Amino acid sequence: MKNRFFYIIIFFIHSAIAQVSDFKDIDFTIADNTAMLYQGSSLENLPLLAHHLTHKLPTDVEKFRAIYTWVCKNIKGDASQDNKVIKKRKKLKNDSFAYIKWNNTYKKTAFKKLLRNKKTMCTGYAYLIKELCFIANIECKIINGYGRSTEANISKLELANHSWNAVKLNNKWYLCDATWSSGYVVNYSLFLPDYNDGYFLTDPVLFAQNHYPSEKKWLLDNALIASEFVASPLVYGETFKHKIITTSPKKMQVDYKTNETIVFRFRALQAVKTNSVKLITYSGMQEKAFKIENLKNENGLVTFSYAFKRKGQYDVHLKLEDAIVATYTIHVSKS
Repeated sequence: MKNRFFYIIIFFIHSAIAQVSDFKDIDFTIADNTAMLYQGSSLENLPLLAHHLTHKLPTDVEKFRAIYTWVCKNIKGDASQDNKVIKKRKKLKNDSFAYIKWNNTYKKTAFKKLLRNKKTMCTGYAYLIKELCFIANIECKIINGYGRSTEANISKLELANHSWNAVKLNNKWYLCDATWSSGYVVNYSLFLPDYNDGYFLTDPVLFAQNHYPSEKKWLLDNALIASEFVASPLVYGETFKHKIITTSPKKMQVDYKTNETIVFRFRALQAVKTNSVKLITYSGMQEKAFKIENLKNENGLVTFSYAFKRKGQYDVHLKLEDAIVATYTIHVSKS
């Protein structure tokens, strides 16, 4: 039984890696340049825009890349819309029917604003990707579900709070999130463009670290479950840039005893230098690095350990190069 379980794990790991490398031989330079060539184009004629972005590209994946890149780099996140939806979701949290009814009506206003001002929230990004794909004869769907972030670190699955896309290429479904690829909002008000390629055709296991669909089939991996999503470590946009899948500890909030060894482990889907791996905390604005032990990288599986000497609650962050990629809250009691 143990051996069978081991092989199941290996199967999923290899499936995940295969997902990332399906298009490793495709050079997206022409697709990206095409998106750049039509920078600033109007949304008033979507068929014309879709034609400009795709008609010279030979494959569906390149066509989708041009569409995706254009949307991410030409549409701005609208913090005011997002804040309005968040407030309404909180107000109607005990009346899901009323919220869904309001949201369906509000979408019409949001889409008009998207077409007029090129500003939107997650549903607008997903809608525009889907419409351009439809015109380009690429099968694409809007996926509604739950997104975890520092602003929305949900503790249970209630009302859906995020939307993204699934796209079918070469008879296989892939996941992407144009909203989180496009940039991020500071102080709930200012949108900063910052393209993140890590959300483009993302490995399902990596994607599920901060996305969980309302329909489980859109996980694209039946091994993933909701309880692990809600409890898992908090990850960031940089996690996707570095293609990091955290595997240990499995939960964001964990309990240990003083001097008990904690094993940290993550799988890297691209090359990682072990000397760039750190475990840190903050004291005010001051960064403090812990002296980790047994650091090793075995075929992309990076492992290290640490034991806290004193009791207390520690917010610790896994840091890779200059980026925080995961956060844990560790409660240490006296042994």
